[in-house]
Amino acid sequence: MIFNDFNVRISPKASIGKNVRIGDNTVIYDNVVIEDDVTIANNCIIGEPLNSYYSDPEYNNPSTTIGKGSLIRSHAIIYAGNRLGEYVSTGHRVTLRENNTIGHHTVIGTLSDLQGNLTIGHYCRLYSNVHISALSVLGNFVALYPYVMMTNDPYPPSDDLKGAVIGDYTQVAAHSTILAGVKIGQNCLIGALSVVSKNVPDYSLVMGEPAELKMDVRKYVVLGKGHLYPWMNRFSRGMPWEKTGFEQWIAGNK
Repeated sequence: MIFNDFNVRISPKASIGKNVRIGDNTVIYDNVVIEDDVTIANNCIIGEPLNSYYSDPEYNNPSTTIGKGSLIRSHAIIYAGNRLGEYVSTGHRVTLRENNTIGHHTVIGTLSDLQGNLTIGHYCRLYSNVHISALSVLGNFVALYPYVMMTNDPYPPSDDLKGAVIGDYTQVAAHSTILAGVKIGQNCLIGALSVVSKNVPDYSLVMGEPAELKMDVRKYVVLGKGHLYPWMNRFSRGMPWEKTGFEQWIAGNK
């Protein structure tokens, strides 16, 4: 364990792996497990207690796990009950409310707010200022670009919360809003500034307010570029098929 000695507080009930770096002014609460080779930057809170901590004298902090090789940048607040996979990376001032499950190699951008009880797959990219309501589900290789918002209340205010679901490989462009309970299929492209209020089939290009189906995304042609979707055949940076190509990678993982 390597950490600066300025105002670092680590609970004796926390478990810290090998080669962990912890920055100044960071607090790590009870029942946090930080696996090997993790970096926690300055001014972070890991395992933030839940609301009942303030009223229940028998409160026991739920387990929190930060997976191997992860990087948590400054001023992040990660509540108790989160389970982060290996090589997860956050930007600055990220808030992860309780009980999220986040897959390996996922990136969560600066000022993003994840409201708890979420399931997020592997290799997802959540860019800056993304806001995801509780109970939402993201598949693998999903990208949410800046200022995307996912909601969960169909007629606010209510207790009838319904998280939205986004399928594998889908891309949601900037400033889009996904309404409560909507299911977006795999390999979709949601255009910028869209408001998605109804379910979207696989391989759809949708856009507008409200969002409308424009075409099968595989037929979307950009002048001088040709057919760009599915995107996995032309983009590999940071993906597990970076050295092999997507088709070969898929074939090797069937």
